[in-house]
Amino acid sequence: MSLAPRAVLVHRTSEYEELVARHGTHGQAAFFLASRGRDIAEVAERHQRARRALAEVASAVPLSWRQSQVERSDLHRFLFAPEDVVVVVGQDGLVANAAKYLAGQPVVGIDADPGRNTGVLVRHRPTDAGTLLPAALTRSTCVDELTMVEAVADDTQRLVALNEIYLGATGHQTARYRLGLHGDGGAVETQASSGVLVGTGTGATGWLRSVWQERASRLTLPSPTEDRLLWFVREAWPSPATGTSLVAGELPSSAALSVTVESDRLTAFGDGIESDALELTWGQTVRIGVCGQRLRLVG
Repeated sequence: MSLAPRAVLVHRTSEYEELVARHGTHGQAAFFLASRGRDIAEVAERHQRARRALAEVASAVPLSWRQSQVERSDLHRFLFAPEDVVVVVGQDGLVANAAKYLAGQPVVGIDADPGRNTGVLVRHRPTDAGTLLPAALTRSTCVDELTMVEAVADDTQRLVALNEIYLGATGHQTARYRLGLHGDGGAVETQASSGVLVGTGTGATGWLRSVWQERASRLTLPSPTEDRLLWFVREAWPSPATGTSLVAGELPSSAALSVTVESDRLTAFGDGIESDALELTWGQTVRIGVCGQRLRLVG
């Protein structure tokens, strides 16, 4: 007998909760904000809106379904199941935070604070949950298959991200490595730079776009569902031992970047989460390219 579907509600701790946890009480948090020219009332109201949105979505889960909730900081130790419908209640970035832990489960993005989010990934309102949850299980429902990026190291470490993967040194140190292009003539170059950024079409609304725009790049940004990535080397430094000829390009699904570490240590992290990263040491190689899995986002 198959299990009933499970709605997994993903949320994050609010700024108000973080402030109270840090300062002990509402009053002390209010005093701290007031000393910096801010009013806690606005922060508390946003917290209440988020809590109301989460409660409304939870109450819309069909009675025959199972239900779980997971906070963003616990995603890395939460076990998602194949029959889950993942409901992200928050902002666009929270969808990206959850994406790397999924394996094809449908995702419904609920905007907990309309007007503050762009709504690229959290496309729906809490009042839509009652209709969207049952529909997410039907094949006729419109689902966007969003391209993801992955990095795989030669010691089997693997990292998946929805927006981008950044590889570089911790702090502000120079990253030293050998960069190779597989599937595009096999060019290889030793480089010293501020790191390498590889992004998807979904990430083309954020960090990737800012680098693309700053460079006045002629490369075409990919769409979120396109099997194509863009990559940029940040601040490559020319020297007798390092080059700057391979600093930007695109990666179709048949190609990948190969980066061999020539520093004591480099890290690769996805979607801005530095706490969940690949740790790479001298001589290790990591390949970065289009990921075989997709994020299935309910339209």
